Amino acid sequence: MPSNTIINNINYASSLVEQLEFHKTAIAAQQATATNKMPPKNKKKNDEEELGLMKAARFGRVKNTLSMGFVGLPNVGKSSMTNLLAGAMHAEAANYPFCTIDPNVVQCIVPDKNFKYLADCWKPPSVVPAVLKVTDIAGLIRGASEGAGLGNAFLSHIAAVDGIYHLVRAFDSDEVIHVDDSVDPIRDLETIQGELCAKDKDTLTKVLEREKEKTRKEKGLSRSADNFKLPEAFTSAHEKCTALVDANTPIQTGDFTSAEVDCIRDFGCITTKPQIYVVNLSQKNFIRKGSKWLPKIKAWVESHGGGQILPVSCEFEQRLFDLKDDKEAKEAFLKQCTEEAVAAGLKGPQAEVRSMIPRMIRAGRQALCLQSFYTAGPKEVRAWTMMKGTLAPQAAGVIHTDFERGFIKAEVCAFEDFKALHQGEASMAKIKEAGKYRQEGKQYVMQDGDIVVFMHNTTTAKKK
Repeated sequence: MPSNTIINNINYASSLVEQLEFHKTAIAAQQATATNKMPPKNKKKNDEEELGLMKAARFGRVKNTLSMGFVGLPNVGKSSMTNLLAGAMHAEAANYPFCTIDPNVVQCIVPDKNFKYLADCWKPPSVVPAVLKVTDIAGLIRGASEGAGLGNAFLSHIAAVDGIYHLVRAFDSDEVIHVDDSVDPIRDLETIQGELCAKDKDTLTKVLEREKEKTRKEKGLSRSADNFKLPEAFTSAHEKCTALVDANTPIQTGDFTSAEVDCIRDFGCITTKPQIYVVNLSQKNFIRKGSKWLPKIKAWVESHGGGQILPVSCEFEQRLFDLKDDKEAKEAFLKQCTEEAVAAGLKGPQAEVRSMIPRMIRAGRQALCLQSFYTAGPKEVRAWTMMKGTLAPQAAGVIHTDFERGFIKAEVCAFEDFKALHQGEASMAKIKEAGKYRQEGKQYVMQDGDIVVFMHNTTTAKKK
C-alpha cells in the first residue's frame, strides 16, 4: 500500500475517534424517565440519541458501503418492515416462521430534503439519491446459538451486516402466530439478546484459545504450557467483553480504552454492532402513542446498556403504503388517524400521525456513522455516501479511485450557504461572490451536506 494512502487512512481513523470523544456527552444525554407514552418529538434530543449511537462505530469497518439487518423472532414483522423500507414488496412476507431462509437484501432510498432541493434547483436528466442497504434476516428462536431452527446460518447472516434493527412484537393478533404462543416483548428481547450474547461467549472462548496458542508459538512454549501472561490490553478487553455478555448486555455499550478497542475489533463479536430497538405496535396504539409494553421495553433497554427505541406500526405503515397512489385517500386516512389521536387526549404535535419509515432509514445511517456529500450540475445531481470523519481525498475516492490517487483540492460549498445565497440560480456564482465557496486540501474533514467539486490529476504510468 502506498505510504500516502496509509497516512490518509490513519488520519481518517483519528478523525472518527476525535468525533466519538467529542460526542461522549451526547451518549450520557440519552437517559429519560420511563413512561407509557411516546416522548414528544424533540429534535435536539433525537440528535443526541443518534450521536450516542456513534459509540458502537469504534468496532465497525471503515467503509462507505455498510448495511443494516433486521433481527428478531419469527413473525414479528421483519419482512413486512423490510418491504416498507424499500418501498416495494421485495421480500416474501408470509405467516410462516422460516419463510425467509436466505437473507433478502433491499436498497432503501434515504429521505433527504437537501438533496431534493438541489434536484429541484438544477432539474438535471439524472438524479441519483443516497441509499441504505438493509438485510431481512430470517427469525431466530431460542437455542439458535447451538444450532436450533436454522440458527447457525442466521447468526452468520447477522455477522455479515454492520448494524442491527432489533425488531420486537408488541401487538396482539389471532391471525399472526407467535413462535412462543403469546406476546411478551421482554421475553422476546431476552431470547434474542441471549442468543447473540451466547454466540459471542462462544466466540470469546475461541478467541482466548487462539491468543494463547499464538503466544505459545511466539515464546517457543509447548502446547501444554499455561504459566504465561497474555498481552495486558487483550486480557482486559477479553475480561470486560466476557462480563458484558455474561450479563446479557451488548459489548458495544461498554467503556474501553483505545488499545482494548483495537483488540475487540479482531474478536469478531456480533454484539459490537450498533443496535436500534424497533417496537412493532398495533395501529391503535401507534396512533394514540401509548402501550403497556413501552415503559417495560424502555426499562429493559436501559438496564442492558441503553440504546435508541423507535415505536412503529407495520399495520399503519402498510395501510399508508397501499394508498400511495391515491393522494386524496391518503390525506383522508392521515386526517382520520389524527382525529383518533385527538380523541385519545393528545394535543398539538403529539396528535400528528406520520410515517416512521423515513426516521428509521435516517436512524440506520446515523447508527452506521454514514452521511452524504453532493455533486450538482446540469447533467446530474447525486448524493454520495461517506463515513463521518472522511477526509477530502477519500471522499473523492468514493466517486472514483483515480480521484483519490490524483487528488489536488476540493472546491466546497456548504448546503446551507448555497440555499441562502444562490437566489434561485442553478449556479455557484452568487456563493463565490459572497466568499462562501472554499478551496480545501487533503486534511479537510468532509461535512454532511457539502456540495463539492474535486480537482485531480491522474497520469498513466509510463511503460518501462
